[in-house]
Amino acid sequence: MVTLDSRQEAALQVVAEKFIAQHKGDAVKALKEMIVLNGHLQERLDAVEGRRRATR
Repeated sequence: MVTLDSRQEAALQVVAEKFIAQHKGDAVKALKEMIVLNGHLQERLDAVEGRRRATR
């Protein structure tokens, strides 16, 4: 669970609304894309970490 202060929450709300708007208001479609994007990012981070461990 992530805890945000009110400023962070407001900023996140704006970004979320823009992302949903890019998906023509379809929040489920936007959420699915965000899950896929996060999966790709996690794979890249894991690869960087693997390379870092290999050089130690």
